[in-house]
Amino acid sequence: MRHTTLAPHFVQLHHPAAGASHPELVAGLLETPARIAPKFFYDALGSRLFDAITELPEYYPTRTEAAVFAQHGADMARHVPEGAVMVDLGAGSCAKAARLFPVLQPAAYLPVDISVDYLRDTLAALQQRHPELPMLGLGMDFSARLSLGPAAGAWLAERALAEQPRLVFYPGSSIGNFTPDEALALLCQAHAVCRSGGAGGGLLIGVDRVKPRAVLEPAYDDALGVTAAFNRNLLLHVNRLLGADFAPAAWRHVGLYNAVESRIEMHLQATGAQTVRWPGGERAFADGERLHTENSYKWEPGAFEALLREAGFGEVRHWTDAQGWFSVFWAPA
Repeated sequence: MRHTTLAPHFVQLHHPAAGASHPELVAGLLETPARIAPKFFYDALGSRLFDAITELPEYYPTRTEAAVFAQHGADMARHVPEGAVMVDLGAGSCAKAARLFPVLQPAAYLPVDISVDYLRDTLAALQQRHPELPMLGLGMDFSARLSLGPAAGAWLAERALAEQPRLVFYPGSSIGNFTPDEALALLCQAHAVCRSGGAGGGLLIGVDRVKPRAVLEPAYDDALGVTAAFNRNLLLHVNRLLGADFAPAAWRHVGLYNAVESRIEMHLQATGAQTVRWPGGERAFADGERLHTENSYKWEPGAFEALLREAGFGEVRHWTDAQGWFSVFWAPA
C-alpha cells in the first residue's frame, strides 16, 4: 500500500530581525546584574549545540527522562487520551515527541519553538518519517504568551480536529528555566490550552529533581566545553539581533548550583574590563563581572504537584527513574 505524504504546515509568529529594537534584551543588559533570557540561546547553531549537550555523559536529564518514558510509557498511555492533538513546547529536534508517537497515538502534532528555521527543517524531515500524521509547526515565543492562536484553530478545524483533546507535552525540564512564579503563569496558560479542545486533555511534563551538587554541576559545565560553547554562542546571537559587539572569547562560562534557590545558574564572566556597544546604547562590564544567562530550577515532586494543582490541573500522577533523579507528571485539565 502506498501512503500519501502530507506536507507539514508552518505558522511563524516569532520574527527575529537583525538590528531591530529588542527592548527585552536591552533592558536585561542594563540591569544589575546584567541578564539575558535563556530563550535567546536558540538560534540554529544554539539548537544544534544543545542537541550535542544531550549526548554528553555528564548531562543526565535527557537519558534519564528517556528511561522514564521507556519504562512507564505504556502506563502513561492509559491516562493520556488517544487521538489527542499533541502540542510540543520547545520541540527543538522533535525527537522526544516522535519516540512517543507509537505509544501515545496522537491525531495531530503541533511542535512549538522559538528557533524558527531549525524547527521548520526538522519538521519537514519528521513528516517524511510519519507521512500520515498531520503536522503544524508553530514558530513562537511561548515564554511571552502561550496560545495556539486563530491560524492553528483554523488548521485544526479544517481537519475535523477542533474537538479532539489537547495534550500539551513539555519534556526536558525546560520548566526549570522559569522562576516558580513564572512557571505558575506558564502552567496556567498551558491549562487553558489543554481545555481548548475536547474532554480528557492534560499536560505531560518532565521535571528535574533536587539531587547532589556533584551530579548537578558537571551536567552544566562539561569536560569537553560544549555547554561553554552553547553559552558563549548566545553572545553571537545577541550581536546579530541587537547589532552589538560582544567578543565571545572575552567571556568565561560559569555553571554552579545555588542550593538556597534550588537552581543551577549559568553565567558568562568577563575576563577583562570591557564595554559592549549596540545602536543607541552600551554597557560597561568590570573584570570578573557576570552576565546571568540561565536558571534551571530543581523540584521536589510534592512541591511541583502543588504548583500544578495551583495552576488548575486535576489529580496528578508521576513516574520516576530508579534513582529518583527525574519525574514525568501527568496532570489532567
